[in-house]
Amino acid sequence: MLLAPVPLPGCVCLPWASALMDLWGRSWRRVVPEAGGKRPSPPNRSRVNGWSRPLHSFQAVAWVTVLIMAVASFGIFIPFLPRDWKDVAYGVSFTATGGLFFLHLSVHLLAVSIDPAEPNVRRKKNYSEPVPTFDRSKHAHVIQDQYCHLCEVTVSPKAKHCSACNKCVSGFDHHCKWLNNCVGGRNYWYFFLSVASALAGLLCLTAVLLYVSIQFFIDPAELRTHPCYKKVSNKNTWLLFLPLFPVKVKTPVVLGIGVLVLLLDIIGLLLLGHLLVFHLYLMAKKLSTFDYMTQGRQQQTPRAAAEKEELSVQTRLPQVQRCPSSSPLILCRPGTTPRVTL
Repeated sequence: MLLAPVPLPGCVCLPWASALMDLWGRSWRRVVPEAGGKRPSPPNRSRVNGWSRPLHSFQAVAWVTVLIMAVASFGIFIPFLPRDWKDVAYGVSFTATGGLFFLHLSVHLLAVSIDPAEPNVRRKKNYSEPVPTFDRSKHAHVIQDQYCHLCEVTVSPKAKHCSACNKCVSGFDHHCKWLNNCVGGRNYWYFFLSVASALAGLLCLTAVLLYVSIQFFIDPAELRTHPCYKKVSNKNTWLLFLPLFPVKVKTPVVLGIGVLVLLLDIIGLLLLGHLLVFHLYLMAKKLSTFDYMTQGRQQQTPRAAAEKEELSVQTRLPQVQRCPSSSPLILCRPGTTPRVTL
């Protein structure tokens, strides 16, 4: 998660956020066909969805992270909860976390699998055929007068031709590397629910982690109430993956897993929280990510032009330099006779 490519007005960007902004900014520039500068060549064929080649490394990172958090939640930390209040806290924790996990899994799969292309593209396009190379000597932009010269179809006003997917996307918002798919009108709400459900699931996991951590140092016996612990006499031995596949481990292993999951949890909360707030801000302003980035780029262009003009004026002004003389009051211009200033 998705993520937000730019900071919100008035927000303070942390170092990790700034680096992430730069990374997403480069991704955004890659999907703007009208942007100048050197860009990677688009794929020869249009991509259908997030499962189409080439796959992205961020996609693998996202799925591995989901798997780690799911195993840690249901296989390690939730079974640590006391059995005495199973009907209330244990059941609520398992149901809430499990429900959020399956909701996130469902909407994430939908966001990845849906083809966000324009209706005319989906009706006409044969994804197995290569896409022609755009010739700027014939056309100024890929899309002109709501006609795409690459997809060769009429498109809606909000459509953009994504160079990463090499097709026109309906209601284009941004190209998400974590989904390896464009986010547009057809899958935007699945993307948004994926971010929101992941954030809510991490909050539930945080609550479980905090309880287990406090009990671990205050009263470890509260975490060893499962019947399987009756056969364990060593207090430094813990059982993971209860009740189906009990695995005996030592205390340092449990602590190491807890620290790792907590770090992943905090990083996820920061990134997803930032992304969710950003998209809530966009909803309030009735903007897409593309619109927001375009506005920021248009605001920077006049400022950069003014700075360039100011620098140009300064370079045209005559330079005054000190002549090689022992007197500090003798000044001259390049190529002129020294003049004494009284």
